[in-house]
Amino acid sequence: MVDEPRPHAVPIEDSFDLHAFHPKDLEAAVEAYLEAARERGFRQVRLIHGKGKGVARARVAALLARLPYVLRAYEAPPQGGGWGATVVELIPEREEGTPPR
Repeated sequence: MVDEPRPHAVPIEDSFDLHAFHPKDLEAAVEAYLEAARERGFRQVRLIHGKGKGVARARVAALLARLPYVLRAYEAPPQGGGWGATVVELIPEREEGTPPR
């Protein structure tokens, strides 16, 4: 009998390192993290996907383009990871439905 991996708690901070996630779990992990970050009122977070071949970056970008609470997503500045990380600007949950200023 094979034991299923047990979910582990991920602290909700202003950055989220995706290296620990299996590619098939990437989108679900990012979406859950962003929802939790919004609940806590974060307006900006950084997703660390790594540089590699750009596969994770492309999958993250495609997901972010579909989420209505993402105002903007862009490459992190060099000191924040450069093209190995994406900065995401969010509409906090409590302001959903109000137009961005």
